[in-house]
Amino acid sequence: MEVLSSRVLLRPRDLARSRHFYAETLGLAVYREFGPADHPGTVFFLGQGFLELSGHADGEACSAMSLWLQVRDVAREEERLRGAGVTMLREARLEPWGLTELWIADPDGHRIVLVQVPPDHPLRRDPR
Repeated sequence: MEVLSSRVLLRPRDLARSRHFYAETLGLAVYREFGPADHPGTVFFLGQGFLELSGHADGEACSAMSLWLQVRDVAREEERLRGAGVTMLREARLEPWGLTELWIADPDGHRIVLVQVPPDHPLRRDPR
């Protein structure tokens, strides 16, 4: 299979609330908007990927799905997001595998894992 493009697709219960959370609270940049002006779908940049919010979900968030977002400074983001009233699922901590992780939730309860990769971690080394 040759994958030409990909994105994570979320169907929020309240599209406007989720758009505000991802755009304003998290500060993700908008890649594109589409659909009706009063209820547009939005695609956000996620580093090398995309996150699309569109449509509407009637059910609960899937607890098996997590969004993994690498950030430069987890402690700074934790402080900023606490101040913004974001739901903290677990405080930032150094994991046994060497990454610092902070777990938060979006307005529908989807888990978002903010990850800081230390300078000496194998993920930072170029294997070539």
